[in-house]
Amino acid sequence: LYTLSRRAPSTTRPRVRMPLQASAPPRHQNPLSQGAVICNKPVMREKIIRAAIGASLGLSVPLIPTIGFAQDKAEAAKPVYPSPGEIVAAAKAEDWAAIAPSELLVMDLAKDARGKDRRVVIQLMPAPFSQGWIGNIRKLAAAKFWDGTSINRVQDNYVVQWGDPHAEDDVAPASEEPKPSKAKPLPPGLVKVPESEYVQPKEEDQIPFPEGSNTTIVFSKADVERMMASVDENAPIFGNDVMMFNDPYAALTRFELGWPIGIARNEERVYKWPVHCYGMVGVGRNMSPDTGSGAELYTVIGHAPRHLDRNVALVGRVIEGMEHLSSLPRGTGALGFYEKEEERVPILSIRLMSEMPSDKSLPAYQYLSTESESFAKYADARANRRDPFFNVPAGGADICNIPVPVRRMKLR
Repeated sequence: LYTLSRRAPSTTRPRVRMPLQASAPPRHQNPLSQGAVICNKPVMREKIIRAAIGASLGLSVPLIPTIGFAQDKAEAAKPVYPSPGEIVAAAKAEDWAAIAPSELLVMDLAKDARGKDRRVVIQLMPAPFSQGWIGNIRKLAAAKFWDGTSINRVQDNYVVQWGDPHAEDDVAPASEEPKPSKAKPLPPGLVKVPESEYVQPKEEDQIPFPEGSNTTIVFSKADVERMMASVDENAPIFGNDVMMFNDPYAALTRFELGWPIGIARNEERVYKWPVHCYGMVGVGRNMSPDTGSGAELYTVIGHAPRHLDRNVALVGRVIEGMEHLSSLPRGTGALGFYEKEEERVPILSIRLMSEMPSDKSLPAYQYLSTESESFAKYADARANRRDPFFNVPAGGADICNIPVPVRRMKLR
């Protein structure tokens, strides 16, 4: 395996070919460093980096100027770079992937104080992730379980949680007489999902996996040879499947089928899991080994709580109407729970969009394919802002700082 720095090359140096040398990723002092340089010759290093990063991210413009290399006055003029939003707006139609109505959960809340409707649309996680819980959620929605329940918890910079507020009332001390339950009965057929389902196995030979410390971008020898074949060209060779990001919670993070995931391995296998970014939806649970049925759900409204990864099931993400959840009054009880019944926000209904009658209020949705050239450019722009407002590109990004774009299409 070869790891490459994301530093950009000078565009004026002559082309020189030298043998490549394999190396294990070193331990970097700078936590924002983007990998190891595989060649000590500056000219070759610049050419390889330019070809590799330009090819992998689909860039047709120069990357960030390399610090320490002289540039003449002509090079000093900065080109105009598109912003992430402009890249998304210019994405080709074929770069967008449709979201099936059967994969969308529509939550209608009671009207707000001004009498306006509040609708939240949730995209459910695709296979292989969390399918046991998602099967339960489909059954709960079909049984209209959530009708008449409420939002019960709003914890600042953390989560909004909803479900039956009386579900915990069934638990009484052993010394007390059991009380009549106020909790809604769960529909039949729900499954108990084991904790092992928090992660999914991944075949090791399907992903380049470096030894040693975390590495952002990893290329195989074949990848490097392909890049070198077009070292004087910036046309993309392959797409986003080589994009990986440094991360304190996983050996690698990347996107798969439109979703942010973490990847690690133990002595036996490589495994992966979805990660807790803003807007992700998870399953509330009690203490382990309970994993929750899916009847109680939450969404992230603050800084990504990545410490929850592999400890709670993630089942989807909010793609529209997040403002109706993130702007709610914070609960004053422990963990942000509402202490009074009148503080809770009533839920009118939660349905799969495919089971709702078609009308003008139900649009179709698409997400920008994370395997597309447009997404590779967008992700690079998020990690390295070079549009006019920014003076210093960051040189990297947390995976949760690259939200997958979603757009409305024409009405169904």
